[in-house]
Amino acid sequence: MKGLQLLAISVFSAAFLSFTPVNKKLIIIDAGHGGNDLGANRNGIYEKDIVLNIGKEIQKFNSSQDQYEVILTREDDTYSQLADRTALINKLNPEMVISLHVNSSADPKSTQHGQEIYTQNTEASKNLAERISRKFNVQKIEEKNLHILRESKVPAILMELGFINNANNLEYLTSEKGQKEIAQKFIEVFNENQ
Repeated sequence: MKGLQLLAISVFSAAFLSFTPVNKKLIIIDAGHGGNDLGANRNGIYEKDIVLNIGKEIQKFNSSQDQYEVILTREDDTYSQLADRTALINKLNPEMVISLHVNSSADPKSTQHGQEIYTQNTEASKNLAERISRKFNVQKIEEKNLHILRESKVPAILMELGFINNANNLEYLTSEKGQKEIAQKFIEVFNENQ
């Protein structure tokens, strides 16, 4: 099974690279969770769906420029192992990786709100986090030993986009307006990198 997954990654990356213009740099958006891994949830709304929708919006917004190609670690409601995601990341060697998640706390109706960013122990990752934090309502930036950060050999951050159990955050994260605004802010960060 492991060999089949690695073969699928190789085929995907070879097919993708054959269609990517040589002058474009890669950015990988990792929409967390997927498939049976729902992530945080509230009243039948799942983290896996929120982050995939936002990832697709980022990809859509990015399509009008010619500096970067944004690819997603998943295009639909499927789950891939973290090791497979980081294998893909390291094979494609992008400029940056942004792993999208939605936070939750123990309180069913949380007063906690806003974004949190977790970084690798690298200056490039911390600089990326700082640039992103200038566009968002980031409550904290913290170095953390998470698989996607530890195993990615390129600048990577994991961003919690808000709290699913905070009514205002949830409304914003699930609205078309909120998802488009979040995507646009990421595009502004990418444009600063040119």
